Amino acid sequence: ACHDVRLGEIQPGEEVVVIGGGPIGMVVALVARHAGANVLISEVNPYRVELAKRMGFDAVNPRETDLTALVQERTSGAGADAVFEVSGSQAGATVMTDLLRTRGRIIIVAIFAKKPEIDLFRFFWRELRLLGARVYEREDFAQAIDLAASGKLPLEDLVTATLPLDGLQSAFDQMDAGGECMKILIDVNG
Repeated sequence: ACHDVRLGEIQPGEEVVVIGGGPIGMVVALVARHAGANVLISEVNPYRVELAKRMGFDAVNPRETDLTALVQERTSGAGADAVFEVSGSQAGATVMTDLLRTRGRIIIVAIFAKKPEIDLFRFFWRELRLLGARVYEREDFAQAIDLAASGKLPLEDLVTATLPLDGLQSAFDQMDAGGECMKILIDVNG
């Protein structure tokens, strides 16, 4: 997340949308907010939407709320400065270009199982930038360690459960079910 936000050149006061409020998307949102951005999270899992709201984020389910209209309203018609695509879904790839202002930035964090269709006309028309964020550098590790150690990010709120090693299958089953689950830790010593 530190790498993603750094590559995205997020500045204080910018309007940022995070598409996908799973564990990675939530940490991206936390780091972007720490950088001073106004963050909106788009997530289809109701549990994760409510968790994001409890953490102080504006969060919506795009199946229930017109995300494009909401971003236009929030930005007085200008569009977001940056969008982090963390869902890996065709729906996320479709809407990401519609959310941005002219010369806005898209940061692709997700891994797509299939090649998504993307509105390249919108890239041309709005002079958008597309960045891929896959790895990290020493400075990203240093920032992540500092942020985690400082307690400035409520990372513990992302942990849904801690299970012993023999609960590993249960953890996978819970995550696959897509219900009330964010991050499950496995205690290999317990």
